[in-house]
Amino acid sequence: MSAPDEPGRRPGRLGVGVVGAGRVGAVLGNALRAAGHAVVGASGISEDSRERIETLLPGVPNLEVPEVVERAELVLLAVPDDALGPLVAGLADTGAWQPGQLAIHTSGRYGTAVLEPARLGGAIPLAVHPAMTFTGTSLDLARLEGCTFAVTAPGPVQPIGQALVVEIGGEPVIVDEQLRGLYHAALAHGANHLVVLVAQAAQGLEAAGIEAPGRVLAPLLSAALESATRSADTRDGVGPGAISALTGPVSRGDVGTVRRHLTELGTLAAASGATDVPDSYTELARGATRRALASHRIDDSAAQALLDALDGAAGEPQAGRTTQ
Repeated sequence: MSAPDEPGRRPGRLGVGVVGAGRVGAVLGNALRAAGHAVVGASGISEDSRERIETLLPGVPNLEVPEVVERAELVLLAVPDDALGPLVAGLADTGAWQPGQLAIHTSGRYGTAVLEPARLGGAIPLAVHPAMTFTGTSLDLARLEGCTFAVTAPGPVQPIGQALVVEIGGEPVIVDEQLRGLYHAALAHGANHLVVLVAQAAQGLEAAGIEAPGRVLAPLLSAALESATRSADTRDGVGPGAISALTGPVSRGDVGTVRRHLTELGTLAAASGATDVPDSYTELARGATRRALASHRIDDSAAQALLDALDGAAGEPQAGRTTQ
């Protein structure tokens, strides 16, 4: 386990092996290299992965996984969640893990328990997850600046994970092993379902005759997102204060407008088969109503009227129960 000398390489720098040169691995490998570490090897099977190695890690050899691990002092495991456990265990079965080697994975779902076979082989386990969506291009590098990374590790080695995050411009936060799943579920719910919500809103605008729905949505959604995320760091006595950024008919208790929305979206669903749109609207409007009530944005009578309207819509059959 040794890294070749590189011109200008500073003392204390590590030989990094990237296992999985996907969107995350190649970008983080590039960032670690920019911080002075030597990337001694990367594994990439698909054409896209090979291209990322050439583009983001020029000069780094594309190797088989065992050879990457053999060469590296820091093994960066950036593979799909379901592949992580079998990969770590398989490497352990062949005696690939080495004493003192850093084994770092980037999965949001897992803490360090999934790295137990590596730990038993003498490696130091760390879970370091960037709370960011990656494109797998150089555009991601600037976005790492100020990006939050969840660090999960045994207490004595937490500073190692934190230091690596700071080196590449990120902001580390400690997430407990037992809370890692909740942490990841919250991120996925926010980011992934935001994309679904935009797709649904865009479909409705297209049906309303808007040719460029993204251009219409961008300023509105950007302002709402900025206001909500800024407010989320405050507390209003009932939890995170993001709901203070809520606008629209629910925040005003305007049940007539909500009923009209439900009618129009039901018509859209019948015409297009996109029954996920009114279903999502109804569930999110229920959540908005309950949170608006809890934060005293609306009173009990307004909340009950809204919930009655939403419950009535949920009980109505919709044509074409296939979802796009």
